[in-house]
Amino acid sequence: MKENQEQWTEVISGEYKWLNFKLKEVWRYRDLIRLFVWRDFVAAYKQTLLGPLWHFINPFISTILYTVVFGVIANINMEGIPPFLFQLVSVTCWGYFSRCFSVTQITFLGNANIFGKVYFPRLTVPIAGVISTLIQLGIMVSLMLIVWVYYWLMGVNLQMSIIGLLALPFLLLIAALLGMGIGAIVAALTTKYRDLSYFVGYGISLMMYGSAVVYPVSAIPAEYKIYALYNPLAHILEGFRYAFLSAGSFDIGWLLYSAGVSTFIFLVGVIAFNITEKDFIDTV
Repeated sequence: MKENQEQWTEVISGEYKWLNFKLKEVWRYRDLIRLFVWRDFVAAYKQTLLGPLWHFINPFISTILYTVVFGVIANINMEGIPPFLFQLVSVTCWGYFSRCFSVTQITFLGNANIFGKVYFPRLTVPIAGVISTLIQLGIMVSLMLIVWVYYWLMGVNLQMSIIGLLALPFLLLIAALLGMGIGAIVAALTTKYRDLSYFVGYGISLMMYGSAVVYPVSAIPAEYKIYALYNPLAHILEGFRYAFLSAGSFDIGWLLYSAGVSTFIFLVGVIAFNITEKDFIDTV
């Protein structure tokens, strides 16, 4: 009688290929991704009084502050767009990028307890985070459209760009790649250098003010504009504003530049992520 041979359903090896996305394995864990999406989207506000309303409140308050500071006090020309609407559109796009960055950069430190107990593709965590971020983006866009219609009914000359709207999936993909790439690099570094996590908040704030979020690129003095043009995020924001406001610029060449830089940063982030994944549990 032959002995029953054990057949392994999963083989966990210490050998990794740097650019191995493990997409088939991630697909097998799609139910887990759905659970993580539910956790990220709902559980964050589960024990709060206002619950999911915070998805509106936080960006709404930020929009009011930026409108007062940059639209009223600094009196920056928003290319003929009402300052509040200009800031709301900008904050919507920036919020999507910053959340893609945030959910990725806490992958290792925020889930160390789970990673140390059970195996599953680590890439499922940031993927779920980006999906939940897309849901939040949909909520913000609905609020933004309500404000857009209000100004339009008040007689403000507003137009959307069909070309810009058609390019929105491309713009969002670039923003997600850039956010996940930078987030993965930071996540890999913070497992060994915890001090870096204290500077992340300052760094993301500096990046916001250097990416033409609260002001248009046209408002930047000519001698400094070249620095903004080489910032890939600035062109994503300009394209997003062009789609909904027909303001700003929509330059295919610069958008392709942004796509190339974002893809490169994303690949570097994946390499750093895969290297760190092998032994990060020993350092956290």
